[in-house]
Amino acid sequence: MKAILSEGYGPPERVLHLRDVEKPLPRESEVLLKVHAASVNIANYYMMTGVSHIMGGGIIRSKDPRVGSDVAGRVEAVGESVTRFRTGDEVFGTCLGAFAEYAVAREIRLAQKPANVSFEEVSAVPVAGLTTLQCVRDKGRVRAGQQVAMNGASGGVGTFLVQIAKSFGAKVTGVCSTRNLEQARSIGADDVVDYSKEDFTRNGRTYDLTCDIVANRSVSDYKRALRPGGMCLIVGFARNPLVGVIKFTILGKLGSVTGTKRIKFMGIAKINHDDLNFMGELLAAGKIKPMIEKRYGLSEAGLALQYIGGKHTRGRVIITIS
Repeated sequence: MKAILSEGYGPPERVLHLRDVEKPLPRESEVLLKVHAASVNIANYYMMTGVSHIMGGGIIRSKDPRVGSDVAGRVEAVGESVTRFRTGDEVFGTCLGAFAEYAVAREIRLAQKPANVSFEEVSAVPVAGLTTLQCVRDKGRVRAGQQVAMNGASGGVGTFLVQIAKSFGAKVTGVCSTRNLEQARSIGADDVVDYSKEDFTRNGRTYDLTCDIVANRSVSDYKRALRPGGMCLIVGFARNPLVGVIKFTILGKLGSVTGTKRIKFMGIAKINHDDLNFMGELLAAGKIKPMIEKRYGLSEAGLALQYIGGKHTRGRVIITIS
């Protein structure tokens, strides 16, 4: 079978290569998938650049050369202890090595694909979708009628954040660039702020929850934009994520010592069957719709990661496996 392998650290278009490898076999609690589509996450990019040496677990190259995590496909075989799925089922979730014709995934990291949603659309959901769900529902505890701001409302995670918050009944303000204002409105934002013309932390408006994908403001700025008892969740970073995590883990805690306003780092989504299934139900009901900006073939995976590394995406980037 064909699979994308990482053969060192560096620019994705140089270090990723399409190779012939053996088809994997599912272990006891695993499922073998014929992959139909996979989506690209910024973490895939960081595995080879930026903080790659830490995330990849190797000095010269990652210890595991397989690439890709978000996956959608059809079940080819199941391990002996698998009970949720059988051959022929259409599923989505996460695995290691999604950029391939076949991949194995743990049963607990998969859910049934809604019949009325395409493989491409559902492949866009797992990491970004569960990050937003757990951000809004679990960490932010959003309730109907609350005011929520999304800084970075046009990207792969931001477009989900707007829609998820709306599905919980929040009043959402999307913060993005001029060219993305209409897109933010089209996915449900009640109001929009053009960051090139206005600073959402200094316009006098306040929110119950702010979700920030960019993390380009100070702790004091974020607190200014919060209502008493409000919370700002840092979900992503425009620059080096390792520096950002350290910065907001420390400064966020220090800035939250006094008063009732809280600044917290969201952390990594916990991939699980129940939350994937919940997202599938939202997809099937039409309450959320993945915004797909670009599609690439399997052999173009390096170009796909190069593109997402530019950090100005307008939705999700998909790899389609023919």
